[in-house]
Amino acid sequence: MSGKEEPGKTESDLSEYQRSRIEENRQKALNLRKARLLTHPYNGEKRQETAVSVNNVIKVSGSKYIDSGGGFLIEQRTAGPEVPEEDGASEPAPEPDAVPVPVEYDECLECGDRFADSYLLNTFDYAVCDACRDQDGQHSLITRTEAKQEYLLKDCDLDRREPVLKFISRKNPHNVRWGEMKLYLHLQIEKRALEVWGSEENLLREKEQREEKREVAKVKKYNKRLKELRMDVRSSLYDKTVQAHVHVFGDSEVYNEAEDTYTRTCESCGHTETYEKM
Repeated sequence: MSGKEEPGKTESDLSEYQRSRIEENRQKALNLRKARLLTHPYNGEKRQETAVSVNNVIKVSGSKYIDSGGGFLIEQRTAGPEVPEEDGASEPAPEPDAVPVPVEYDECLECGDRFADSYLLNTFDYAVCDACRDQDGQHSLITRTEAKQEYLLKDCDLDRREPVLKFISRKNPHNVRWGEMKLYLHLQIEKRALEVWGSEENLLREKEQREEKREVAKVKKYNKRLKELRMDVRSSLYDKTVQAHVHVFGDSEVYNEAEDTYTRTCESCGHTETYEKM
């Protein structure tokens, strides 16, 4: 039966049951409204006994509601029958849903101590604690360009070969408009170079061979440039338009009756040519 008065009926025409239902619904609405006002973050009024909030759980007229923090309440559902609480007893805090995660510890490669977090471990996946970090010494950084020039590495050695090396990006100190620099851990670059070349001796031998080839290329380039300069200086004696010699025989020819051949001579260079006529 609805708690509203039916049209055409006055309060005196309602039965006792209807009046009690109306009063009960009115009290429940008032209590719910007071509970919302009490849980408002900017409302500093003292909480009343009609609403009790423990750990964002509000109890109104025997029903429990959870404050969502968004301006409305959510009714809390219980698995079993509710056990009435004694006056003044606080509700137990709900159990958290978070599952504790065990902390994993790594052993420092320098001192051997166990640690859970460090800069080198998080940035470069290198197990060294912050206390043993030597950023100006063995744990220094190297740019991508220097790594490729000094250790003769290719892009595929840095980006594709497993495990892929980690790096950090920094703005170029020479010009902020240039692209960002990629900085790698020097120790990891040295290790990757040994994986690529097999040993330090092979790396040094390859660097020497490339240096020799570079010097030979420099000499060839220098000689070519010097020759071009000489041609420019002696342009009057060096004629680039000279073409191959063309023989001019004319109409004179000598017949050799014994061999049945003809011979003719170039008028400019004296070259002779023997041929037969068909």
